[in-house]
Amino acid sequence: MKNFLLSFLFIATAFGCAKDSANVPVALPANLNFTVEESSETGGLVEATATAIMANYYTFEFFDSTGSSEIVNSPEGEASYQYNESGTFRVLIKAHASYEYYIEKETTVTVTIDDPLPPIGVIPTTGYTTPLTYPNYTLVWNDEFEGSSLSSDWTHDIGTGGNGWGNNELQYYRPENTDVRDGYLIIQAKEENFMGRNYTSSRIKTENAQSFQYGRIDIRAALPFGQGIWPALWMLGDNFSTVGWPSCGEIDIMELVGGGAGKDNRVHGTVHWDNNGTKADFGCSNTLSEGVFAEEFHVFSIVWDSTSITWFRDDIQFCAIDITSSPMSEFQEPFFFIFNVAVGGIWPGSPNEATQFPQQMVVDYVRVFQE
Repeated sequence: MKNFLLSFLFIATAFGCAKDSANVPVALPANLNFTVEESSETGGLVEATATAIMANYYTFEFFDSTGSSEIVNSPEGEASYQYNESGTFRVLIKAHASYEYYIEKETTVTVTIDDPLPPIGVIPTTGYTTPLTYPNYTLVWNDEFEGSSLSSDWTHDIGTGGNGWGNNELQYYRPENTDVRDGYLIIQAKEENFMGRNYTSSRIKTENAQSFQYGRIDIRAALPFGQGIWPALWMLGDNFSTVGWPSCGEIDIMELVGGGAGKDNRVHGTVHWDNNGTKADFGCSNTLSEGVFAEEFHVFSIVWDSTSITWFRDDIQFCAIDITSSPMSEFQEPFFFIFNVAVGGIWPGSPNEATQFPQQMVVDYVRVFQE
């Protein structure tokens, strides 16, 4: 009986989960070779390859600065991982015969990411611009934000809108976060306690002062950035106060949903309307080939007539919609402007520890041309 027990224990040990024991019941992979390096074209992107004899698949475990990791499985022995910070990071490569049986090697990779973001509070000195005249168009209204205060064309929305302006936003809008100086309108979002909120910002509008039906609209602006930051240059129908939203219609000339790579370099153009009692939406996005929208000025435009609305970024068309169908009659009426920087909300989510404050949206001019 004693010999039988010893034999049983040996068999149980031989068929356990050992990764590199000579007694494993399957053949382990051999000759594991690998490369792990940062892509020369995309900052922070690490590309890895691995080969081994008798490997059925590979896993690559990429560690970050906190010690957390993400595992990428690959039958072909190829993987990539996007780092969002500079540093030297551990990478663990395994060649598997099965989930339990594998050989492994560890290495490190050094990542360097150039910070594309401008210093907080600095107004860019470069960027795209557009003319004061276009063939077959007349400039019917503009604000170049000269002087030291807003003109009488603008008023402020103040407070929280009752429920975060319908989007669960986190800021309290107040006039003190608006500044006009050096030929710019500056709206700042700040992290500060005010009236039960942890953030403040501003929201200005031309309601009951300036509204327009059709034309070309150009707005030159430098945008804020960061998780939870939501700047918008947009319009609502003049009948908003009587019919409400979305029956009044909404034209979003530009929205940006901040949050790092893939967000701070992308803007959206959208319309919302009432389609027989149901909210309807249509929109597109535009992404910079390099850099982010906070680095310099860009011009956000629409060309709007009785048949369509077309969106442009720096005169590059990126979206268009036909508005001739009867449910879209909202867009055959006058609209007024709203400029704001929201913090948090349904779309962007809340700020996190990486979000820098104060953030600012700087508007150089808004111009309306009509045929």
